[in-house]
Amino acid sequence: MHIFAALLEQRTGQQIAANREWRIETALKPVLRERGLTTLDQLAGAIVDGRDPLVADQVVDALLNQESSFFRDAAVLDMIPPALDVMRAESPGRRLRVWSAGCSMGQEPLSLAMLFAEQEDTKGVQSPEIVATDVSESAIARARAGRFSQFEIQRGLPVRRMMRWFDTVGEDWVARTDLVRRISFRRLNLVADPLPIGRFDVILCRNVLLYLSPTLRTQVLDRLAQVMRPGGLLVLGAGETVIGQTDAFRPSPDYRGLYEPTGVMPCSVAARA
Repeated sequence: MHIFAALLEQRTGQQIAANREWRIETALKPVLRERGLTTLDQLAGAIVDGRDPLVADQVVDALLNQESSFFRDAAVLDMIPPALDVMRAESPGRRLRVWSAGCSMGQEPLSLAMLFAEQEDTKGVQSPEIVATDVSESAIARARAGRFSQFEIQRGLPVRRMMRWFDTVGEDWVARTDLVRRISFRRLNLVADPLPIGRFDVILCRNVLLYLSPTLRTQVLDRLAQVMRPGGLLVLGAGETVIGQTDAFRPSPDYRGLYEPTGVMPCSVAARA
């Protein structure tokens, strides 16, 4: 089991807790079947052998937790459009930018795109630019395709939005082109890759920090602070916080559960200055 957990941490920074190692065997069963292997030892041997680098890629993708749903924690998402209204009023004429970091198979950025499109219809305001990234190439490919099973589409998506924004293709539901084109999808490793160019008004990084070591959590938060505009907002998962992790963010006094940049240069940045 150690070789698989070590590979995941090396590639993504994500850790598998000892009491969660049972996940490894379950997650890798599809890889074993596809490769015609019967044991994890054989799969580990294929990784060590190194003749087919795609084996390691498949293992990492399988071990990543891609659990998501549409309008997850809807009350949190509902705070974003009015917050953007305030930012829009403070910077008239500037197009706002939102980043969904760790977007999995696309449910979060697609949910945001629906919210912004509906606001565009009712208020006539310009939708923000949406950038969506994930460490998994296969997850990003699925997100770009916008294709979901009946089970996936029903998780959090109201029927009226399902009917407006998705079409049925066989047994699946596929997001309409005019929705998907509102989002720029790309693969990105938050720990190691260069961050998107420019600054963002809202960054959503939900349930990503949970799987990182304390040191990497701080590094990622400090990196996010570098690409956030003053007065911007950071959205974390319900079980995550910046408190005790970084001085670059503090709880927002205006939006419960969200965080704002402090303007303090992160220690990791100051050390390189």
